[in-house]
Amino acid sequence: MTVADARLDADRVPLPHGRALVAVSLKDEDVTDLVARPVLGDGAGRGWLIAFIAASLGAIVMAGGLVWLLAVGVGIWGINSSVVWGFAIANYVWWIGIGNAGTLISSMLLIMRQRWRASINRFAEAMTIFAVTIAGIFPIIHLGRPMYFYWLAPYPNTMTLWPQWRSPLVWDFCAILSYLLFSIIFWYTGMIPDLAALRDRARSRPAQVFYGALALGWRGSARHWSAHHTFTVTMAAMAVPLVCSVHSIVGLDFAASLMPGWQETIFPPYFVVGAMFSGFAMVIVLAALIRWGFRLQSIVTIQHFDIMGQILAAAALIMGASYATEWFSAWYGGRAVDRSVVTFMFTGPYAPLYYAMLLFNVALPQVFWLPVARRSVLLLCIVSILINIGMWLERILILWMTLSHDYMPSMHRLFYPTAGDWLFLFAPLAFFAFLFIVFVRLLPVVSIHEVQALRREEAAA
Repeated sequence: MTVADARLDADRVPLPHGRALVAVSLKDEDVTDLVARPVLGDGAGRGWLIAFIAASLGAIVMAGGLVWLLAVGVGIWGINSSVVWGFAIANYVWWIGIGNAGTLISSMLLIMRQRWRASINRFAEAMTIFAVTIAGIFPIIHLGRPMYFYWLAPYPNTMTLWPQWRSPLVWDFCAILSYLLFSIIFWYTGMIPDLAALRDRARSRPAQVFYGALALGWRGSARHWSAHHTFTVTMAAMAVPLVCSVHSIVGLDFAASLMPGWQETIFPPYFVVGAMFSGFAMVIVLAALIRWGFRLQSIVTIQHFDIMGQILAAAALIMGASYATEWFSAWYGGRAVDRSVVTFMFTGPYAPLYYAMLLFNVALPQVFWLPVARRSVLLLCIVSILINIGMWLERILILWMTLSHDYMPSMHRLFYPTAGDWLFLFAPLAFFAFLFIVFVRLLPVVSIHEVQALRREEAAA
């Protein structure tokens, strides 16, 4: 064991004190060692291999489910002539929401000069890419003829067939594609200095070639750093309106319709806040797993969880205000059908799920106004998982409440999930885990150069 390995052993990792974001007793080379070891050495361990095998099996199940769906059709789901949108569209909205937090953390917090983002922005951006990729699958497989999904794109063709621009499907196609491409560029360019660090530390020739190619000739000169900073800040400024527009468009999928309960002007901002809410909850869970699995307690600290707990508590209040606005709008608008939908929420067959949603999304996060609760990683993870369950319930209930109880009583029908619905709810989670597990083994999971800069700032302070 080398001197550096002994200094960075799990039992001897220097932990931050007070409100420090990173252990200032670390040196720059220590930060690089901590982050690079799982990629270049044996830091991943047996736990990573077990998780990889389990996630791979889940990804295979998802692939089999897609083959089953394409062979049989959407009849494997529980959708009917009234509830034409089921788990697939709810999953799509939920995954888009998960994907919003990564770019939000990297862009908005960068512009606001919130340096605590340095330890979490890298894997949050990766979470965005994987979540948006999975989200993009659901509208396609929900089409009656998914093989023609490319008709949604405005491409020149000899049939003079052009998309229907009044269709929310076209809005979603353009929003998802632009957001995915932007997120990939933002994530990759921010990682270039760290890829160069891996290139310089790699011992095997294949690793040197692989990371050297990805580093694009980075030398760490003043000119390189200046161009990198300018590009990153510019992209961050572009990302903020893009993040808000993507989930606003998803909200307009509902608000632009004539269905009762969906004609709400609050839907676009309400969906954006909900996306931030569920995305931050997922980041907390991932941060806890990475911190524990790769022994990064000196980089991903309790103070990070404290700050994110405060964000969850504030977002829960906004979510509660959004739900109350829906109830007030139905009462103040005076339309009998809107009031009937709200009554159906609280007294209908889906009422237990609605109460569970309010508990998970509004009531439980209020515990994070207590500092002792925010500094408990286990409690944060449990509540974050419940928040994501609650946010999925919100998405599915937006569909069920209106489509099961619209204008015509003769069309009132309930939704009964099938095995196919449950398959496409849980299998994408395994596929997401598979992508994330591969990412943490091949690329640096934390931004090395930003954490080093943060460490120097806190040491000087």
